[in-house]
Amino acid sequence: MTPPSVPPSIAALPARTPELGALLERWSNINSGSGHFAGLTRMVAELRTVFSTAFPAATLEELPADAPGYNPPGVIALRFRCRPAAPLQVLLCGHYDTVYEATDAFQTARWLDATTLNGPGVTDMKGGLITLLAALQAFEATPHAAQIGWEILLTPDEETGTHGTRHFFKEAAERHHFGFVFEPARPSGDIIHSRKGTGGAVITAHGRAAHAAKIPNDGRNAILALSAFALAAAKIPAELPGVLLNVANIKGGVAATNVVPDFAQAELDLRVTKMTDREAFFARLETLAREIGAAHEVRIETKLWLNRPPKENHPTEAALFPEFQRAATDVGIKPFTWVHGGGASDGNFIGAAGLPCFDGIGPEGDHLHSAREYCRVPTIAARAANVALFLHRLAAGEIKLPPRNG
Repeated sequence: MTPPSVPPSIAALPARTPELGALLERWSNINSGSGHFAGLTRMVAELRTVFSTAFPAATLEELPADAPGYNPPGVIALRFRCRPAAPLQVLLCGHYDTVYEATDAFQTARWLDATTLNGPGVTDMKGGLITLLAALQAFEATPHAAQIGWEILLTPDEETGTHGTRHFFKEAAERHHFGFVFEPARPSGDIIHSRKGTGGAVITAHGRAAHAAKIPNDGRNAILALSAFALAAAKIPAELPGVLLNVANIKGGVAATNVVPDFAQAELDLRVTKMTDREAFFARLETLAREIGAAHEVRIETKLWLNRPPKENHPTEAALFPEFQRAATDVGIKPFTWVHGGGASDGNFIGAAGLPCFDGIGPEGDHLHSAREYCRVPTIAARAANVALFLHRLAAGEIKLPPRNG
């Protein structure tokens, strides 16, 4: 039985599951891979129509998301704003790009059973966008909605690093009190309280070429030196808790095998739990490069960076999370907690800019970034109800938002 404190528009959300599932199937069948301009354009047209129809009082801005070398020229983000003068302001965001490009074999959604949809982006994160849509629709029909102004930010480049839109998140963080990131929930139903920051490295070894059969050989093998570096670097996470490292790509040498290779290069994926992890992590990599380079008489260059700062757990998030859980219980969601996530999201930018937010509040699913990706479709309405009830109680004054600097 629905508790009496749940407004009718929120209690009615589960009945919308067939409609929401049909919309998800339609959107999943639009290929909007990060590099597929035609598909991104089709998807943004869908979003423009659906969100503008749902929220006719909101203003719409089409924001350029150019990022040469990363985003196709001409792609855009969408921003909808409603009641920017209201006393409380919230940001709701999601991305409409997927990892499945136009040439990917995985192109079509299919129902695995009556409640489970398998398809490109069904959970990450077209299902999240529909959760956002349904949550706001239900909230707008509640009696105190005028107390909250909101901004929706929908972007085309999260999967490739948010290079063309990250400044929109930083700007938005300054004018809001709280944020919601509709990335998928964990398969267990848990949401995210913090995420690792992501970055990378290019490690280049410069040796000395020589004939491989020369005795004694005065060549200096760049591949061997780089291999030694990679093996040593892979052990760093055991030495520095909170960091992750993956040796992702490696190349070197020339076509002829009778040449001692004087060049080798590797690309690494780097992740940190806190910004304070960065200095020690980078220093350790640079020290390894010097030591191993010296041992092999090879020069090893390092280029290290962080692309996304870590999302750390904000005190305001911790203060409000029990209320978010209570709202979930009142709309019939099974108990859940929140966890640390190794993957990054645009919540990293929001959190680093000082805006507290709940992340990973989209529908339940699993096997993201693979042809096995699926969404438990009834959880779209359930998660939407969770967000809508939390917003309703915030608007009604039942939930008190701590000061922004809390």
